[in-house]
Amino acid sequence: MTSASLASQRPNQRLRRAASIIADGGVVAYPTEAVFGLGCDPRNGDAVARILSMKRRDVAKGLILIAADPSQLEPFVLPLAADRMAEIRASWPGPNTWLLPARSDTPRWLTGRFDTLAVRVTAHPLAAALCSAYGGAIVSTSANQAGRRPARTALQVRLALDEVPDMILAGACVGSDQPSRIRDGRTGRMLRA
Repeated sequence: MTSASLASQRPNQRLRRAASIIADGGVVAYPTEAVFGLGCDPRNGDAVARILSMKRRDVAKGLILIAADPSQLEPFVLPLAADRMAEIRASWPGPNTWLLPARSDTPRWLTGRFDTLAVRVTAHPLAAALCSAYGGAIVSTSANQAGRRPARTALQVRLALDEVPDMILAGACVGSDQPSRIRDGRTGRMLRA
C-alpha cells in the first residue's frame, strides 16, 4: 500500500492497520505529546532489536512503554504502596513517565541494566488510540538516532532514520514542547524535568 493510499484511509482504518503491523512484529512511528515515537510489541525481541538498530541505541539504556490506560502497564510492572500509586495515577494521562519496579518476567530488552521500567499513560489522542487498537502497552522511544534531535513530523521521521518504519501514522505532536518528565516512582524524585 502506498503512503498516499494510507493517508487517505479513515483514521480508524489507519489505526487498525498500525495495530496489526505491531501485532505482526513490525515497527510504527506515531506522534506523541512532544515528538514522534517508534513503537512495537514490547514482548517481541526482534521488533525491539530493530528499533534499537534504527536508533543506534544501546539496549542497556532501557525503553519506555506507553499505554492508553494504567491496566495496560500491569503485565510489566509491580505496584507500589497505595499512596505512591495514587500520586502516579493522578499524573496520568499526561507527559509524566514513571520508573516502576519491573516484574521478574519483563524482558531485559525493555529494562536494560535497570530493575525498573519507564512507563507512561499518554494524553496524546492518537497514541492512546493506537494502544487501545493494539490492545496493550507499546514501546515508545523517540524517532531519531541516538544523540540527534527527535522528529516532530512524519517527514522528519523519514529523514532521521536510515531505515523507515513499516508505517508512519501521520498526526501532530500536541501538548508539550519538551520530552516527558521522568520521575522515580518509589521516591517521586525528578530525574528529567
